[in-house]
Amino acid sequence: MRISIIGLGLIGGSMAIDLKKRGFASIIIGVDTNKLHLNTALNMGIIDRACTLDEAIDTSDLIIFAIPAKETIRLLPKVLNKVDQQIITDACSVKGTICERVKHHHKRKNYVASHPMAGTENSGPWAAQSGLFDGKAIIYCDVEDSSEQALSTIQKMYEYLNMRPLYMNAYNHDVHVAYVSHISHITSFALALTVLDKEKNEKNIFNLASGGFDSTVRLAKSSADMWSGIFENNSENVISVLDTYIDKLNDFKTAINESNLNKMNELIQKANQIKKIL
Repeated sequence: MRISIIGLGLIGGSMAIDLKKRGFASIIIGVDTNKLHLNTALNMGIIDRACTLDEAIDTSDLIIFAIPAKETIRLLPKVLNKVDQQIITDACSVKGTICERVKHHHKRKNYVASHPMAGTENSGPWAAQSGLFDGKAIIYCDVEDSSEQALSTIQKMYEYLNMRPLYMNAYNHDVHVAYVSHISHITSFALALTVLDKEKNEKNIFNLASGGFDSTVRLAKSSADMWSGIFENNSENVISVLDTYIDKLNDFKTAINESNLNKMNELIQKANQIKKIL
């Protein structure tokens, strides 16, 4: 299996490492407009060779998009225009806009919409790591629009990455990830901005920061290019979740402002129920 990976950051690089190491791929071809990422991935042995996009399409059996949603939406139809039997998948965190964009494309069946629910706050090929996907969920969307061969190939690929499958339509996917992923990043970004604002006058804040702060604000180090595109392309769901989140913040604000211990306890105990899920 000759695989081309478009985008050699954390996700694309980590896929490349394990798909080659575990025997799914014989050759990994890298495509990236960022020359530093491309050369780094080549020098680190993450990819076997670097190519232009057109060269990669011509010489690959499978093409993986591991770039921000906005660029995937732009490039995916163009790549579909050029493929014959090649299979295409992507790793984007939004699916509705992407699936809608190629819904009526004459090569739609060559494409499998997938979202591996894995990652870290770090980016670039130097952040790539073996085992990143092990035990995590892989979400397949709108599988009825993909050919059996394409779906079977991508399912096998994610089996090599030790991922557990879930199946959704693209709309439901975008609703669910807004709650479990996208709001977490917004919360982290907002907390970081709040502390950075306050830290201008109170230099001891970061000296006092410990595990709780680190774990809460960790995601604030995530890529701006990637996450602004995700928020843009899942804006309706993200806004809906934000409205609910702001309501909950206001509940806490009111309880604290009124020194209402019973209400504070009620809110915290209700939140504790998340332990049954996680």
